[in-house]
Amino acid sequence: MSASEATKSAIEQLTELLGRAPETVSALRPTEQGWEAEVEVLELERVPETSSVMASYQIVLDPAGRLMAYERGRRYTRAQVDRDSRR
Repeated sequence: MSASEATKSAIEQLTELLGRAPETVSALRPTEQGWEAEVEVLELERVPETSSVMASYQIVLDPAGRLMAYERGRRYTRAQVDRDSRR
């Protein structure tokens, strides 16, 4: 499975589970077990948009692109900028 196929698979399956489409895939890496992705999802829409609540989900896909696990990680406002340069 290519990286673009893994990205598409992660988005489609997470959309089905959460009932809302992710906004972006912020990280994707191959593993010995398949793929791991980090996906950003709009959790709570607010006005102004910069105060909307986003969530970062960690996703594990098997080599065929099937979703094996997902977990919501951090939540943050859309306007928040990471201070940690490693993220």
